[in-house]
Amino acid sequence: MSPWAWAGFVVAGAVGAPARYLLDDAISSRTQGVFPWGTLAINVSGSFLLGLLTGLALFHGLPATPRLILGTGFCGAYTTFSTFTYETVRLAEEGAVNEALRNALASLVLGAAAAAAGLAAAAL
Repeated sequence: MSPWAWAGFVVAGAVGAPARYLLDDAISSRTQGVFPWGTLAINVSGSFLLGLLTGLALFHGLPATPRLILGTGFCGAYTTFSTFTYETVRLAEEGAVNEALRNALASLVLGAAAAAAGLAAAAL
């Protein structure tokens, strides 16, 4: 990896993490209840972006360096499997089992659908 690619990766990660925090805060402050809407929105939108990047690589030859910077750097810092897992377990431990199951199912189904939609959008 070139020094420029490495720098791009670091900058993309430095943008992705605060973007996640700000979006989660904006969504969480506008919703009620215990369901983690912010994390769900972040992971679904990140899945769409990763699907789009994958499609751009497959169908349009997006080079490896932008894929690394945007896919691994930005999306890796923006999306958050660990927070999704923590929040799902926390919901179950606190007795909100239905919300925990809804969170797990919604994250899986909507995340896969968003990735497929991104892939399809890139194919156009």
